[in-house]
Amino acid sequence: MNYGEFTLPIVFHIEEKDGIYITTMDSPFEGVKGFKTSATVLKNKKLTINIPKSLAVFKGKVKKNSIEGTFTQRGKVIPLVLTRGEVEFKRPQDPQKPFPYNSENVYFENEKAGITLAGTLTYPKIEDKFPAVVLITGSGPQNRDSELLGHRPFAVLADYLTRNGIAVLRYDDRGVGESQGIFRTASILDFATDALAAVSYLKTRNEIDHNKIGLIGHSEGGSVAFVLAGGDNDLAFIVSMAGATVRGDTLMKLQRYFLSKAAGLPDKHIEENEALVMQMYQIIEKHTVDSVFKYPDLFVDEVIPAKMKKNTLTRDAFKSELAWVASPSMQFFLSYDPAEDLQKIKCPVLALNGDKDLQVPADITLNTIQKWVTNNLSVKKYPDLNHLFQHAKTGLPNEYGIIEETLSPEVLEDILLWLNEMTK
Repeated sequence: MNYGEFTLPIVFHIEEKDGIYITTMDSPFEGVKGFKTSATVLKNKKLTINIPKSLAVFKGKVKKNSIEGTFTQRGKVIPLVLTRGEVEFKRPQDPQKPFPYNSENVYFENEKAGITLAGTLTYPKIEDKFPAVVLITGSGPQNRDSELLGHRPFAVLADYLTRNGIAVLRYDDRGVGESQGIFRTASILDFATDALAAVSYLKTRNEIDHNKIGLIGHSEGGSVAFVLAGGDNDLAFIVSMAGATVRGDTLMKLQRYFLSKAAGLPDKHIEENEALVMQMYQIIEKHTVDSVFKYPDLFVDEVIPAKMKKNTLTRDAFKSELAWVASPSMQFFLSYDPAEDLQKIKCPVLALNGDKDLQVPADITLNTIQKWVTNNLSVKKYPDLNHLFQHAKTGLPNEYGIIEETLSPEVLEDILLWLNEMTK
């Protein structure tokens, strides 16, 4: 269906059993899969699908090869035509085999955590010792390609750099894919030990120039890179792609504000939402993190507005949010201030941001890193790029899957040119 300037595909999976129709909904470009609907009614070739959780309904007429109708959500009516088939992601930058370089599945140990991590090492086929980078994913459990909504940005980045003479190690986050460990209980400091284990592994490889190993981190991965570089871990360089440079609770407040403004929410709504978040923080401080994390349902009534207390879906949403904020990893993130690590960094740093990044806003991010990193720092802000470094209209996350571009070619070029300069 048409969504502003984009076409947003909606997928309905309709099954019939004993005369009863059951439907689930996917919105592939938004990462929504298996979303439950309620009543599905087919009568006199007229189909109605109710989706109360999204305050939406589809009504259409069954034709020979399609179902033509409208999708109504919160009073907005959008024409929608359903046809049989599969939704295909157009990802023109996605690397395709055969590759003109070596690609190996590798395993390495994080002895401190007692886990084995799995990844892919790519390096040129010629016999030589190559400079190398370790790629570090952003927040949330991600695989080695940093895969999201059909995009594989780390696969694209690794392919580009390796074709141009730089070895790349990318790996599944702990607890993801082939990597061992538990993701949900890990903090930035834990992820830093994973990345350090990757660096240590590269130092065992004969193909790698052990004096020219660095890190490229995206979003939270940038923060991980700051931790390691500030800890004097003998890194040759780091690249921060929208890595946060301000304290976690400050960053989250900025995110809420910029995302809400870009979505067109009124100031009153933004202020009310911020007040609810502050209430959550106060409840956690009042009752202790452990009790709120283990028993969030006991404390929901202290934060949920009175008019919403009887709504089961709303209560569940507040309970999940409260448990997330109270989780040990989130509590560490909220209190972590990169400033202390940034001041200690001695190796060269390249910091990049898009000016349409609503999750790690460019100006405050780049201004802050310039305040704390006073030597060997290069910064660049790109017009019209979002948090994933795609050319975007609004920068909102609901564009990520719709956009065909995975990584701006200009960003790829700039990273390569800077790395070549740092490793020559």
